[in-house]
Amino acid sequence: MQEGNTMSTAEAADLVAQAGFFTGSFIAGQWRQPASGGGQEVRDPADDSLLAIVADSSVDECLEAVEAAAAAARAWAATPPRDRGETLRRAFELMRAEAETIAELITRENGKLLGDARSEVVYAAEFFRWFSEEAVRVGGDYRVAPNGDKRIVVARHPIGVSLLVTPWNFPAAMATRKLGPALAAGCTVVLKPATETPLTATYLVDLLDRAGVPAGVVNLVLPADPGPAVSAMLHHPAVRKLSFTGSTEVGRALLHQAADNVVSTAMELGGNAPVIVLEDADLDAAVDGVIVAKMRNGGAACTAANRIYVHQSLAEDFTDRLTARMGRLQLGPGLDSASQVAALVSHREVDKVATLVEAAVAAGARATTGGRRPSGPGAFYPATVLADVEHGNPVTREEIFGPVAPIIVFDEEEQAIEWSNDTDRGLIGYVFSADAGRAVRVGQRLEVGMVAINSGVASDPAAPFGGIKQSGLGREGSDLGIEEFLEVQYLAVPL
Repeated sequence: MQEGNTMSTAEAADLVAQAGFFTGSFIAGQWRQPASGGGQEVRDPADDSLLAIVADSSVDECLEAVEAAAAAARAWAATPPRDRGETLRRAFELMRAEAETIAELITRENGKLLGDARSEVVYAAEFFRWFSEEAVRVGGDYRVAPNGDKRIVVARHPIGVSLLVTPWNFPAAMATRKLGPALAAGCTVVLKPATETPLTATYLVDLLDRAGVPAGVVNLVLPADPGPAVSAMLHHPAVRKLSFTGSTEVGRALLHQAADNVVSTAMELGGNAPVIVLEDADLDAAVDGVIVAKMRNGGAACTAANRIYVHQSLAEDFTDRLTARMGRLQLGPGLDSASQVAALVSHREVDKVATLVEAAVAAGARATTGGRRPSGPGAFYPATVLADVEHGNPVTREEIFGPVAPIIVFDEEEQAIEWSNDTDRGLIGYVFSADAGRAVRVGQRLEVGMVAINSGVASDPAAPFGGIKQSGLGREGSDLGIEEFLEVQYLAVPL
């Protein structure tokens, strides 16, 4: 691939076409390629080179997608659960067979390390497998009314046309985590991916088409200006579910709009994850866990360690070890096997991270490694450790979404818990202690939806993913994930 801005629109389109990627919207089982001379540029954040020109779906096309989903809804809801599950199983098998192609595509348009992209594909595919099995397990209830006059029969039905809005940081996993349960439940969908990473979404939709999903059941739209398009779809009377993953700010706005038609919502919003390293923690394990929790996806994860609270007895040693480890991480393109920190998705994201670091330093923090953006092309920011951070420093109030680790020293366990809960977000927390019982007790006092104990990883397709406070509504994954796409119906049957 040519470097910089030298690739023409035609060359980019040829490159994508030769690789078998689609660049258009998908409505009622048909691909609509971008009009000649129009569309949106997709660039590789590692070198700013042009990857593709994708369609710019109009508001009218987005509403057509909703209509297509509505037209297909009754037949898909009536499809036997076993058949829906087998379709998802075929999608899982295709995804695993084509994992390397998908991973390379993710790295090219998202910028992340190829190793991270490979891990994402494995994780993403598991949602198709998990919900292929959950499709046949949707339950109900039967009982005799206490007064004996009737049977109480409870059934669950697909909620209906579902609008799925996904972010750029995990373009495969965030899509399958919604597509899997929606399709398993019998819902038809319109998928609107992030403008930064549309190609992964087009690949997944093509994969589902090849897996045998009927026309109209899965639709894809790619509006360049998503606000008006999503609003129009959300106000269409056929849309009964909005499943959104993204920032808390955008989530709030969508909740207001969903209220107009009383649309059911599932919101996976921003995080501000605390890590508590207690005085009895295994220091090596804690550093290893923080590296994983902080640097997965280059820090661009809602589950990323955002505030690292370390007991004062361990603070100096912990800071030295983390600084040494982070300082050795090599910055470079995600496809380069030597790289350990890759590009962020855009220069705009780099600007946001750099601004947060500058504000933190101005408030008294000290960068022990990193802290300055490199010169040259690409959306890069180095692995950074911030010491001398006071609780309340601006960097403890915002979701960093980059490779920056602020360390805050605490004296007492109660203080660490209080500071951890001093935020309007509540997605995930991490606790490190040699005493597992103590770690669990501390974890249970954190105002979060998930807690990782002595580990930097918590996510699993079989576990309920989601937060409390302004980190979201509802859960994804586990047996609860499919419940988001089902409605309960009670039938009173006379005895």
